Amino acid sequence: MNYFLDAWSEAALTSLGFFWMALWAFALGYLISSLIQVLVTRSRMQKMMGDTGFKSISLGTFFGFISSSCSFAALSGTRALFQRGAGLVPSLAFLLASTNLVVELGIVIALFLSWQFVVGEYIGGLLLIIFAWLFVAWTRPDQLIKEARQRLAKEHQEDEKESQNWKQKLFSSTGWQQIGKKYVMEWQMVWKDVLIGFTVAGVIAAFVPDAFFETLFIGSGGEQAQNPGFGAVLAQTLIGPVAAFFTFIGSMGNIPLAALLFDQGVSFAGVMAFIFSDLVVLPILRINARYYGWKLALYILVLLLTCLVAASLVLHYSFAFLDLLPSSDLQGQLMQRDKFAINTGFFLNLIFLAFSGLLGWQAWKAKKAAGHEHHHHHHGSVSLTDRILQLVAGAAAIWLAAGLLIALVG
Repeated sequence: MNYFLDAWSEAALTSLGFFWMALWAFALGYLISSLIQVLVTRSRMQKMMGDTGFKSISLGTFFGFISSSCSFAALSGTRALFQRGAGLVPSLAFLLASTNLVVELGIVIALFLSWQFVVGEYIGGLLLIIFAWLFVAWTRPDQLIKEARQRLAKEHQEDEKESQNWKQKLFSSTGWQQIGKKYVMEWQMVWKDVLIGFTVAGVIAAFVPDAFFETLFIGSGGEQAQNPGFGAVLAQTLIGPVAAFFTFIGSMGNIPLAALLFDQGVSFAGVMAFIFSDLVVLPILRINARYYGWKLALYILVLLLTCLVAASLVLHYSFAFLDLLPSSDLQGQLMQRDKFAINTGFFLNLIFLAFSGLLGWQAWKAKKAAGHEHHHHHHGSVSLTDRILQLVAGAAAIWLAAGLLIALVG
């Protein structure tokens, strides 16, 4: 019993430590995202994008790069672009860029992993877009696209009102109220994913033995982990998205889990495949089915799985050819870090906590100015998924609170 309680407290402290390490990166990323969303509105993006072509795909990639990293927000934005006439490939480019090429994701990856994974994330994001373009050109899902457009044509979507240009917004109190509102909404969109992801990472670190990873990810244990053969790399690349499929963890919440996989000897390709799998999780499939119908949703799922496996393998062996694979000496070091050290990250956290408070105050002022009307941010998510996420997130919060209490009184 004492062992279980000790592991429980260790799991809770590990989860909180992981979050404390990444807090300033989240805050900085969501500040940048909020600024861009207020200053560069979605309607401007839609007016500039047309059907499939190099220009449209490039614009989709760029607009995704400057957008939110929340998977659910990315789905909503993708649906809006597609609904307004953007081609499937430019819409997918926006989706893949907004979950793989955003600044905050690279910062969090750098904190938990190494520079090779950051480079792999951005190059891999571009590879995913290229492979998706090739996949659509090869399979030609014209009928599926037609049916999805007919489905979306029945829905009504309000246009954004643009009463000010970006300079007026940036240097006005109402502009900063909008930025504060967007910043709060960013946290509202991701807090469940982040809470669940970091909690699960702590539980795995404290309770799951190394033998489990060696069994699940073939070739990840012992000396073979230092130089796995193609069969082992391919198996790990296939297992990564399968393991991610049944989670509720989005693009930001799965990074500490990816770091744990690397810590346990999983190959570069296997870890990258897991990171890229944030768009093939079960809730995302259900939301896409609601937007486009099950046929196109399953098509997108197969497309994403195919592309992420291919991109992960290309990255792994390209890095291996250039002798750039992350050293195995880096593995096993994640749990050895002092997660609550008084360092640069500690002071950055304090600064961004204070700044987050100011932005929260601006959001409150915006709500008050609107006459205390409650505006719920709509992800377009399925109500059952929301309820499950709420329950799992609530259980995670209780788990962390109890574990912290055990650590304090133990």
